[in-house]
Amino acid sequence: MPLDVQSKLLIVDDLPENLLALEALIRAPGRIVHRAGSAEAALALLLEHEFALAIVDVQMPGMNGFELAELMRGTERTRHIPIIFVSAAGRELNYAFQGYESGAVDFLHKPLDPHAVVSKVSVFVDLHQHHKALRHEMESLAAAHRKQEELVQQLQQTQHELERAVRMRDDFMSMVSHELRTPLNTLYLEAQLRQLHLSKGNLANFAPDRLPAMIERDQRQIRNMVRLIDDMLDVTRMRRDALSIQTKPVDLAVLAHAVVENLRHQAEAAGVAIAMEAPAELHGVWDEFRIEQVLTNLLTNALRYGGGEPVEMVVQQVGDAARVSVRDHGIGPDDHERIFEQFERTEHSRQHAAGLGLGLYITRKIVGLHDGQISVESTPGQGATFIVDLPLHAKAVDSTPKA
Repeated sequence: MPLDVQSKLLIVDDLPENLLALEALIRAPGRIVHRAGSAEAALALLLEHEFALAIVDVQMPGMNGFELAELMRGTERTRHIPIIFVSAAGRELNYAFQGYESGAVDFLHKPLDPHAVVSKVSVFVDLHQHHKALRHEMESLAAAHRKQEELVQQLQQTQHELERAVRMRDDFMSMVSHELRTPLNTLYLEAQLRQLHLSKGNLANFAPDRLPAMIERDQRQIRNMVRLIDDMLDVTRMRRDALSIQTKPVDLAVLAHAVVENLRHQAEAAGVAIAMEAPAELHGVWDEFRIEQVLTNLLTNALRYGGGEPVEMVVQQVGDAARVSVRDHGIGPDDHERIFEQFERTEHSRQHAAGLGLGLYITRKIVGLHDGQISVESTPGQGATFIVDLPLHAKAVDSTPKA
């Protein structure tokens, strides 16, 4: 047999010498013989073992063989065990017919024919081993089928992830092309216009009083391109777990005032007032450059999506953490989780402001690297409040790129 199966055989007789003689006949490699001197002892063994065959003497004191067979047929665990009855009674008592009615598969008369006993037992042992092997094969096939289904599901999931990655890549390239083209086209058109003025000798357009505005327009477009490129580089570093975090003592109140001042020009151009509330000082240990990036992203978002309404920034200490709140009065996002994913932007934001949808994704990553938390509270049509909590002493972060 391809499967090494041990077949257990049960012999039941009230006479020890009969048990010894029968065991000597049927013992063979791959077989384990259990002896029972009564029907009650046989029932105890039946509850403990799985038998390939039971050879039961009919005439036993107490419970006889037929009664034992009835009990076996009434129990799910034992009803499928083949039973061979053995009897010394004469054939005229018709025990064989009664035995078959009790569920026997064969009937032997004493004195036993050794060849017949060995032959019949071998048949049932072979059947048991084939049944075991078949069940093993069925279980193996079922396990292989389940494994195949799992692999198919994994392949389908991988395919969906690859398709999503391809879509994200295509969307990303499309957005990058679109967002970079806008400042580049502006610079190109400005350069063409200046070249046209020079070719016609219109030097008045380059008068000293006009140069500051001209330079400011160029710088604004260059800053836009640098910001887009920086965002893309930061996302690449995050995917490689290589975003640099270098902590040192920082006064968050001073840093917040500096960020507001840096964005004052942009706010005035958009006609938006920025209100600032902060203590005289708020010291902690953070990466100054990255926290400045967080504050700039939050304020820039508020200016873009605030609908031209005032923006408020509040800096305060809450327990062992610093809290920064930035509130706008715009439309307010309705999906608080999605806006923190990369390249995710609401339809309203796509229509009203440029960008790659990376600012909040980068912000959350930076806050997380400082062991902080970022959340958003909003009501559609009434604006949003972004809240950042930073431990005053963020633990050092190992930003070495992983292999």
